Amino acid sequence: MCGRFTLITTPGAVEDVFSVIDLDPFPERYNIAPTQPVLVVVSAPSREPGSNLPDRQAVLVRWGLIPSWAKNPADMPLMINARAETVGEKAAFKTALRHRRVLVPTTGFYEWRREGKTRQPFFIRPKGGGLIAFAGLMESFSEPGGSEIDTAAILTTSANTALADIHDRMPVVIRREDFARWLDCLTQEPRDVVDLLRPVQPDFFEAIPVSDRVNKVANLGPDLIERVEDPVVAPQPKPKKKNEDQDQLRLF
Repeated sequence: MCGRFTLITTPGAVEDVFSVIDLDPFPERYNIAPTQPVLVVVSAPSREPGSNLPDRQAVLVRWGLIPSWAKNPADMPLMINARAETVGEKAAFKTALRHRRVLVPTTGFYEWRREGKTRQPFFIRPKGGGLIAFAGLMESFSEPGGSEIDTAAILTTSANTALADIHDRMPVVIRREDFARWLDCLTQEPRDVVDLLRPVQPDFFEAIPVSDRVNKVANLGPDLIERVEDPVVAPQPKPKKKNEDQDQLRLF
């Protein structure tokens, strides 16, 4: 899954990587959490022939997708993630998958490895650094009072072999050369982009053990991504006693 992520960069870098213009200034964000505003890149409305304006826009949305047909969002689970394996079958996501695919700019995400009664957080970032994009979906929800809110979810897939010992899920990464195809909801149907919904290669990310300060949403500083020297060590299995297997078989 993906429950926290970062955007530690400048508006200019986002403009360069995602081919958008005129981004408003924003602070570096070290602990983006569900229900907070997140930056997403969408296909821009069709332009006049010969226009020099970009084909993409960057907009702020609420992290936590609310389907357009929802009666009362309070009665629905917080849908921050969508499973890539079943996203096309779920009523909450299938329309967005067809018509409103987006890119979520990021510089890394956090995941927790459960170790007994504790959980060790890791900051997972591209080995080469820089900006990458998660696959996202967007929906607009009209509130009873008439106001409209844009919302989004991040797609996840099974973890690759490098991250599987931390968690069994990871966000779907859309490579830069595939940005246009993922965003193209006019000519690219869901079946045409399903090949993009796969784990990234094992050597793409590095996992850095960090302090549990990231657990608290109010903590926002760069210390959150600093490596801790003594992370929690996963417990080793106890050695079997002599004849233990035979003893267990007596239970059946």
